[in-house]
Amino acid sequence: MTHAEKPLILFTNDDGIESPGLWAAVEAFAGLGDLLVVAPREQQSGMGRSLPGFSKGVIYPWENMLNIPDCVAYAVDGTPAQAVQHGVLELADRKPALAVSGINYGDNTGNGVTISGTVGAAIEAASLDIRAIAVSQQTPFNLHLTYSDAVDFSVAAQCARRFGEWLIYHQALPDDVDLLKIDVPWEATPNTEWRVTRVSRRRVYWPTRPERPSLNGGGKLGYHYKSDPSKAEPDSDVFTLMHEQKISVTPMSLDMSSRTDLFRLHQILEGEYIYGK
Repeated sequence: MTHAEKPLILFTNDDGIESPGLWAAVEAFAGLGDLLVVAPREQQSGMGRSLPGFSKGVIYPWENMLNIPDCVAYAVDGTPAQAVQHGVLELADRKPALAVSGINYGDNTGNGVTISGTVGAAIEAASLDIRAIAVSQQTPFNLHLTYSDAVDFSVAAQCARRFGEWLIYHQALPDDVDLLKIDVPWEATPNTEWRVTRVSRRRVYWPTRPERPSLNGGGKLGYHYKSDPSKAEPDSDVFTLMHEQKISVTPMSLDMSSRTDLFRLHQILEGEYIYGK
């Protein structure tokens, strides 16, 4: 990709086409290229990279209310990952140079990243050989799953533009980096520091037991915040975002294999090696 070529940038999210976070990201990229928004028609948080067979896949043209130049938008009856697929296979006239997922209401950190539709959409784009970023804005718990105008997405949008533009015009990333996950603190400013981190093994949001009189009645699972970020790994997204209040930039790989010694693991499983001795 050179500056002489006009890049196509694909935008999606898991909060839905009407989310202010999505449009903050789109607006941040105005003037950089052709902007294609393909997002779920409804709230799809927590869908991960799922591709459920019950999604109808209906595509609805969506009005660009902000009048962002060189921007067309569509709402899809489907998950974030399905929105990416529809965008790439049906709506894009060429391969996107970048996929931007977000900006999400709430952080996506720790071992819950596989639950996130924001991250799932970026993984789906990366699996289609498209450079991708997943951007999330830390918010108070009660603002999750909302379209609250109390959230300031300006710093997260600046981060999205900064790292997204870098990915479009540079090739110097290690081979095992397929996407970047960016999490921005609640009170971040343009001067807030950022750090390259890894995904923490800790869980941040834990499921809550449904309250219902009997098992054959309706019972919706919930979740709540339960974490001491100061005890997370010092180089992790949880520690950096929640304890240090810095911007976390996490490289992620499609290769989800353990980093263990494969030969030694084979010996352990064969009973040729006694682990721990």
